[in-house]
Amino acid sequence: MTDQTFQISHVGDAPFEGQGLRAFFEYRQMGIDDATGGDFNAHVIRAVPGRDSEGAWHSHKLDFQMVYVTKGWVIFEYAGQGEHILREGSCVLQPPGIVHREVRHSPDMELIEITSPAVFETVPEEAPS
Repeated sequence: MTDQTFQISHVGDAPFEGQGLRAFFEYRQMGIDDATGGDFNAHVIRAVPGRDSEGAWHSHKLDFQMVYVTKGWVIFEYAGQGEHILREGSCVLQPPGIVHREVRHSPDMELIEITSPAVFETVPEEAPS
């Protein structure tokens, strides 16, 4: 792990951008990737109004991924675990490599995602049988 620098992120510091992994979400970076030399990332993700999930199965090549819902709801489906609805205050630890998909979300959905490392590969996957 690299040295870490002090970092504070306020809601007005960074705008939401649609340059993330999923076109139906917008992302607000909190500067954790730079402060940890890429060891970790934390961002706020929110639903793009009028855009629905594509429901694509995938996995991630990473060491850690945690999701905490701050507003609305989202349904994830996990291979071997089934569908789970996460509401405001729900938290899920997604183990490395777990095959999953985002099924649906409320129009006002917001969540915080923390990953390690900050940049990781997403792999398209076949639907589990």
